[in-house]
Amino acid sequence: MRTALFILGLVIGFGLPIQTAVNSKLRSVLGSAFNSSLVSFGVGTLFLIAVTLVTTHSLTISGSFFSTEPWWIWIGGALGVIYLTGNIVLFPKLGSVQTVIMPILGQIVMSMLIDNFGWFYSKQHDFTWFRGVGALLVLAGVFLSVSLTQLVLKQKNSPKEATSQNNESNYIRLPWQFLGFVTGMLSALQTAINGHLGKVINSSLKAALISFLVGFVTLLIIVLINHYAHKAKQAIQLSQQPWWIWVGGIIGALFVLGNVYLVPLLGTGLVVVIVLVGQIAGSLFVDQFGWFGAKKNPISVIQLLGLFFMVGGVMLIKFF
Repeated sequence: MRTALFILGLVIGFGLPIQTAVNSKLRSVLGSAFNSSLVSFGVGTLFLIAVTLVTTHSLTISGSFFSTEPWWIWIGGALGVIYLTGNIVLFPKLGSVQTVIMPILGQIVMSMLIDNFGWFYSKQHDFTWFRGVGALLVLAGVFLSVSLTQLVLKQKNSPKEATSQNNESNYIRLPWQFLGFVTGMLSALQTAINGHLGKVINSSLKAALISFLVGFVTLLIIVLINHYAHKAKQAIQLSQQPWWIWVGGIIGALFVLGNVYLVPLLGTGLVVVIVLVGQIAGSLFVDQFGWFGAKKNPISVIQLLGLFFMVGGVMLIKFF
């Protein structure tokens, strides 16, 4: 039974890079990261509504909840919008592996801050040497996977190509990498906020639905204000696109539901570690084979070594 739970955690983590690749393809069709995020949140919201009705037979929550809880309890969905849309924007700029790695780094840093100070009513975990070493291992893994890999690649090219790659790395990739780090921090904030929301309403499933619904409404307002949609052009394009461009929202909803199911059985720390390993593995496969319209970026031995460092660091942070 426990082995099956581990496999489920790996599978839902594996699905996140696939969701990013699918939504990135959808963006190329719809012409906007906001449009593709709106579709993803809309599909995910409908899916969660159906699952909630089947399992709990109700979508309502207590009326006192709206007047007694702090304002920030509602922003989890908006933070999810930034995270999802950021990943869609980052994917063609950084590739699948870095689009996973940089947010993970941000998640680790922010989760340590939240744990240390007990923000958002989270259980407080004081900073320890083990957690500090874990953070250093994560940083070392990021350096191996990103910076050192770029240096090795430049050595294989001519001086002219090396100079061109160096300029791209310094002036183009670095801002996108920083954006990935920030979106990861916001994702950790979303997790803490939604965790408190689930406790307050005594339903992780309804908390996930509220988060998706808030995200959908936020995106709908943004899209309507900016008037991104071009219906005639999209109608022609959509008829020629593969069916899987619409399943990103379902993958995201299954990820949320998978976490809801696993956390009571395995504990939050272990689930986070298993899911992160699944994310890393999924990003490797997407990059290596160019799945779902992604650009092929063959994985190097240095990147694999860096990813192992990151996994070890995450385990130290989560278990000690």
